Amino acid sequence: MTALPSLFISHGSPMTALQPGLTGERLSELARVLPRPKAIVIATAHWLTRQPQVGAAPTPETIHDFHGFPAPLYQIRYPAPGAPELAARVQQRLDAAGLASSIDARHGLDHGAWVPLHLLYPQADIPVIPLSIQPERDPAHHLAVGQALASLREEGVLVIGSGSITHNLYDLRGGYSETREAPYVRPFIGWVEQKLAAGDIEALLDYRRQAPFAERAHPTDEHFLPLFVALGAGGISASAQRIDAGIDQGFMAMDIYRFAPQAA
Repeated sequence: MTALPSLFISHGSPMTALQPGLTGERLSELARVLPRPKAIVIATAHWLTRQPQVGAAPTPETIHDFHGFPAPLYQIRYPAPGAPELAARVQQRLDAAGLASSIDARHGLDHGAWVPLHLLYPQADIPVIPLSIQPERDPAHHLAVGQALASLREEGVLVIGSGSITHNLYDLRGGYSETREAPYVRPFIGWVEQKLAAGDIEALLDYRRQAPFAERAHPTDEHFLPLFVALGAGGISASAQRIDAGIDQGFMAMDIYRFAPQAA
């Protein structure tokens, strides 16, 4: 079968599940054109561990890992099955790449996983394996995680990194809106797009020093690191396609990236 691409998805606020907007449209479009995956491995910015952990729950619970949102949001469930056998193979690939990992047989799907999947595959009938990220490790580590999983795409497994192209929640108080954007957002978006299009991996790995407004765009790394998992999983020859899904609340860029071999 033709290898699947890998995806990076900016999942945004939990409210994206109730108010999907342009993000929902773009994910629905992707679901229509992608071959249907046999399973999904999703690295989420909301599962943070010191070493990679692989979720192997047979029926992962829907985790509502947020507070103060409207009641209907807490009623949403994403009852996708798990895939314990595939989770074990994911762990084996990570270990073989020198990335010591472990299995968590109980971890469910946090909103970094179920919010975008709810919009991408609303039937919740594709097995899902959550994967943690390591906020104490650098982008190169996460690129290696993705590279260790790249061959899964040839087996019909969709590898997703779920985070955000910009993520600075301090700006919730900044007075930004749909009509007043934070000044750092578009320069950072443009720099990432340019470096991905040029295949300048070294610059991306050094984004903290080289990207404009990096500290404003990401006071902490955890929402940007899943990009490197998706990038690594796309393969050495992958081309990057940016899918513009708008800017939420004037400061949270909702870009989606599709990484696929050059010939795809």
